[in-house]
Amino acid sequence: MSFPKPSQSQLNLATSTDGPPPSPLTMRTIRKIQSQQTLSSNNNPPSTARQSRQHSTRLSAGAEDLSKLPQPAPSRPPPHRRARSNSDASHEPVVSPTLKRPARKTGSGFGVKRSVLESLLRDGPQNGNIMEGLQELRYLILSTRVDADADGMSTYRIYLWLALLGVPPVPTDDYLSLVHRGRSPEYTKIRNDTFRTLATDPLFKRRVTEASLIRLLNAVAWRLHDEKTTPTSRRESTRRREKDLLFSTPPSIAEDEPFVDDRSPTTTTSSNMSESAIYVQGMNVLCAPFLYAARSEVEAYALFHYFITKECPGYVRGAMDGVHKGLRLVDRCLEVIEPKLAAYLFGKGMQAELYAFPSVLTLCACTPPLPEVLHLWDFLFAYGPHLNILCIVAQLIRMRDTILENPSPNKILRSFPPLDAKEIIALTVLIVRKIPDALYAELLEHAK
Repeated sequence: MSFPKPSQSQLNLATSTDGPPPSPLTMRTIRKIQSQQTLSSNNNPPSTARQSRQHSTRLSAGAEDLSKLPQPAPSRPPPHRRARSNSDASHEPVVSPTLKRPARKTGSGFGVKRSVLESLLRDGPQNGNIMEGLQELRYLILSTRVDADADGMSTYRIYLWLALLGVPPVPTDDYLSLVHRGRSPEYTKIRNDTFRTLATDPLFKRRVTEASLIRLLNAVAWRLHDEKTTPTSRRESTRRREKDLLFSTPPSIAEDEPFVDDRSPTTTTSSNMSESAIYVQGMNVLCAPFLYAARSEVEAYALFHYFITKECPGYVRGAMDGVHKGLRLVDRCLEVIEPKLAAYLFGKGMQAELYAFPSVLTLCACTPPLPEVLHLWDFLFAYGPHLNILCIVAQLIRMRDTILENPSPNKILRSFPPLDAKEIIALTVLIVRKIPDALYAELLEHAK
């Protein structure tokens, strides 16, 4: 989908019959063990290399009612338990009564005043106009930010992402059926990457287990595998029927006929699917923030699959042509915004291909701290992931003096300074007005 260039007014904003039933925790643990056994029972062993570890407008179709989320707790909590991942636990971590401390609030609960952003997301627009409501959501993200604690955790961020991207609900059974199929054709590649996903980030390692990351990536790999092997006409017919169900529109007679498109996309779509990879290195890092922010693996799965297939499919094709286009756009945008800095880097042979590949591929998720990555992603999902290219340019501009004073800028660009989402977003909305329309159109389409 095309994203219009942000308007001037927007740019000015800096889930035994004799005894008591088993607890949810017990049943969830049994399912995890069964899933792990299924993954481990295949003849394809893990690799021996394993060592010690997305300015758019869309209809909101999947935001859930936050007030109805159950949060059961076991009747006999263990005395000590580490904080588990939101994606791996069915309830909040249990704390020993002797160590009980006041819970941190992020805008929800009794006695806590909800922010305007959270209230709008929960209650919807007053006049019922979805498009106006989405515009107001974007405005509030840019002006007030999402409420979150020191670890970047928010009670409503994941629902905000679902609404902004227009991701419909995914039945839990659909996800479980993919998990229970066992190892995908790309299982070994996945295992080679998962153990080193954000390995130095203590927040991520504390909340998201490697097993959770493996399950999600393996399920997405199965889904992409099925989409590649399904005939195009059948796939398009299925998508059309899913859209009808989503908007509760009865199918017409014409929609029951074989799929026909005046643009004749069958060959192109089939070609794109055959070129698409099931898994490429770096998808593990791109997936990580979804798992960290989500309250369940199913939510993370729905968002991640939608993102890599609809927002940036070019990033996960076998040749990663979308990433390489993005890298060239980093150089061109830097040349327009900061010609002196660009000339200095080019003179040293420092094109973006040499230092910005991870930042383009992962939407800056490779640069800590993770809470700042989440705030940056709030902005990117609100106004378009294509703006990540300009966010990278903004980081280079913030390093401008240091780079120009250093005779070997490659040493500086090996790792970017810690993210400051507020400053990067403010600089991005300032420099976007300097981008020519033709170049901005390339930004919009480079990841497709």
